[in-house]
Amino acid sequence: MKKIGFLSFGHWSPARGSGTRSAGEALTQSIELAVAAEELGLDGAYVRVHHFARQLGSPFPLLAAIGARTSRIEIGTAVIDMRYENPFYMAEDAGAADLIAGGRLQLGLSRGSPEQVIDGWRHFGYAPGEGETDADMARRHAELFLALLKGEGFAEPNPSPMFPNPPGLLRLEPHSEGLRERIWWGAATDATAVWAAKLGMNLQSSTLKFDETGEPFHIQQAKQIRAYRAAWTEAGHAGEPRVSVSRSIFALVSDQDRAYFGGSGESADSIGYIEADTRAIFGRSYADEPDRLIEALARDEAIAEADTLLLTVPNQLGVAYNTHVLETILTHVAPALGWR
Repeated sequence: MKKIGFLSFGHWSPARGSGTRSAGEALTQSIELAVAAEELGLDGAYVRVHHFARQLGSPFPLLAAIGARTSRIEIGTAVIDMRYENPFYMAEDAGAADLIAGGRLQLGLSRGSPEQVIDGWRHFGYAPGEGETDADMARRHAELFLALLKGEGFAEPNPSPMFPNPPGLLRLEPHSEGLRERIWWGAATDATAVWAAKLGMNLQSSTLKFDETGEPFHIQQAKQIRAYRAAWTEAGHAGEPRVSVSRSIFALVSDQDRAYFGGSGESADSIGYIEADTRAIFGRSYADEPDRLIEALARDEAIAEADTLLLTVPNQLGVAYNTHVLETILTHVAPALGWR
């Protein structure tokens, strides 16, 4: 059994043909797609967070709105760039959104990817400490956020407060019990996956990772997942961790599907540089008739290793078409691969 969700970058553009011509349309359609996905029986609705871009940038109002409109589906991020985040304010926002959703948040965090502007986090008031890199700063923010989610008191109460305080040191409110166990880390390397395991975070692995061995993407990603699980066991954590992978997958069952994605499935990985001196490997996308699609996906070792599959959706094609895309995977692909 594999959980299946969708992942939306929430693109919007006034360009001709765009189904999301404004930020408002991208946000409201994200809510509508989550509602439709829940009705289909999908397990998760996830959004990507990018700053200084015509994409979804402020996740917690959106997550709270989705939580208020749905009742079962998991709601998450993949991922929040922790270079930009105040862990204290984020803990309050996350607690509120999780309570509105009835404890369904699955928050993916990361050190972030290259952004639209140079050192955008500096505009948010953050800077690495002495001897730190921006990645170190992101991990420091994440560790503080995790500590705050435990709900332990740390702040000295005012002896003459406006309102009565409970006894002892005070914590941030609202606190949502159990959210700490539903935090994920988006890892681009084996080392950060191991680090995430040691801290007791679940693992998100996307459609790219740093090219560490020269092997095909799905094999490197599967090895990353196995290294993560071994580190989790070695750390002595209770329970089983969760692991998600993201893929672009389109089952071609209509003329419209073939017009949009026929011939767009990539049979091989690609190599690029997301940082000036860091070689990255990008996983292939899948677009084919259902029978051939099933055969190709059965050979993807990382999908087999993961318990959760996030399907990236072309959100600018509108809610109705994306609902169709998700339904075709659930109907024509997932059962044959034993995912449902």
